[in-house]
Amino acid sequence: MTKPTRETSTDYRHPYRPPPVAALNRVAAMLGRDEGRLDAEELVRGAEKSAGLSDFGPEFDITPLEKLCESVANEAHLTPVGLAITRGRLAAILVNRLRAEELFKQHPEILALEPVAPVVIAGLQRTGTTNLHRLLSADPRLRALSSYEVLDPVPPSELRQKLLRRDPRLLQAKLAERALAYLAPDFFAIHPVEAESPEEEVMLLDYTFLSTVPEATLRVPSFSRWLEEQDQGPAYRYLRRLLKLLAWKGHGERWVLKTPHHLEWFDTLLDVFPDAKIIQTHRDPLQTTASFCSMVTHGRGVFSDDVDPLEVGRDWTDKVVRMITRATEARERHDASHFLDVSYYDVIKDPMAQLERVYAFIGMPLDATARAAIEAMRKSSPQHRYGKHVYHLESFGLEAEALNARFADYRERFKIPREDKR
Repeated sequence: MTKPTRETSTDYRHPYRPPPVAALNRVAAMLGRDEGRLDAEELVRGAEKSAGLSDFGPEFDITPLEKLCESVANEAHLTPVGLAITRGRLAAILVNRLRAEELFKQHPEILALEPVAPVVIAGLQRTGTTNLHRLLSADPRLRALSSYEVLDPVPPSELRQKLLRRDPRLLQAKLAERALAYLAPDFFAIHPVEAESPEEEVMLLDYTFLSTVPEATLRVPSFSRWLEEQDQGPAYRYLRRLLKLLAWKGHGERWVLKTPHHLEWFDTLLDVFPDAKIIQTHRDPLQTTASFCSMVTHGRGVFSDDVDPLEVGRDWTDKVVRMITRATEARERHDASHFLDVSYYDVIKDPMAQLERVYAFIGMPLDATARAAIEAMRKSSPQHRYGKHVYHLESFGLEAEALNARFADYRERFKIPREDKR
C-alpha cells in the first residue's frame, strides 16, 4: 500500500510549534527576556569581541542594521526563540564579515580573482528557479553556492580542516538543517534546505543587511519600505567580494547564481557584473503569488506566533508587482543579449530542450558529461519527496480575477498561460 503524500498545513494563523519550544517560549515570555529588542551597536561590539577583529571592510554601514533592529523591535512580534535565532543570525553575519576581511588581508591574491560571466537565474518566486538552478549546478563546469557556504562563506584553515577531517561549516549546516526540520517540518516541502545542495546568494547579499531575507521571514514592513529606496550597490559589490573568496579554493569555471531578489535590481547587477547572463523564468503569477505567500507565511511562523496571512497577501502582491515592473523597465535599458526568457511549463514538458537553449545562451556546449550529470540530478530529486506544497489564493485574501488584472501586461508580454485554464 502506497503511503499518502504528506501535505503542508494551511492553518497559517497557528504555526506548528514543537511542544518543548512552545514551553520554552512561554517560560521566557513570563520572565520578560529581552522583550523583543535588538541593538545594532551591541551586535557590532559583540562581533568584534567574539572575532577579536574590528575591520568590517569597504562600505560597511551600520544604518541598515539599525533600521532592521528597529523594525524587528516594533513590528516583528517575535517569540523568545524567534528572537534568539534572529540575534544569532545577525551576529554570525557580522563575525563572518570580520573573518572574511582578515583573510583578504592575509591573502591579497584572493581579490585578484574575477568572476567570469556569471549565469544568473532571476525569476519570480516559485517559477522553477530552484529546479533550474539545481540542474545547471550539476554540470561540473558550473559552480553554485551550497547551503553551508551561504551560512559561512569563510573557508576554515587547512589545519582545522585536517584536524576535523571535514569542513566544519558542513557540520554546522547539517545541524541547521536538522533544526529547521524540527522547528518547521512543512518548510522542506516548500523549499528544501540541504547542507550540500545549491542555495541562493541572497544570504550573501545580506552581509550588508540590504537584502530581502528579513522581509521574507519576519514581519518588518517599515524596514521593507525603507529598503525599496536604497542603493543596492554596496550589497552587490560585497557579493562580488565574497564570490572571490569562495572561488579561491573552489571548483567549477563559472558561477551559476539564483535569487528572485535580482528582479528589482537588474541595473545594479549588470553594473557590478557587466558580463552576466540573466535567465528570467516565468509562470502564471496567480500560482506563484499564492505559492510564495504560503512560503512567507510558513517562514514567519518559525519566528512568531502572530502571523496574518491576509497581511502577507496584501504586502507580497504589491511586492511581486513591483518586482515585475522594475525588472521590465530595467530590461529596456540594457542590451537584449543579457537576457533569456524561460517558461516554467516548457522546462516541465521538455527540460533537456530548454537546457539546450540555456547552454546556447551562456555560450557553453551541453556535452555528454554535463548531460549525464544533469540526468543524475533529475533522478535524485523526485517531486514531493518532502511532501506536497498546498496553497490557495483565498487563504491570503486574494481573488483570482482582480489579481489577474494587475498582472495582465506581464502575462501578455511573456505569453504566460493561466494554469487553471490549461
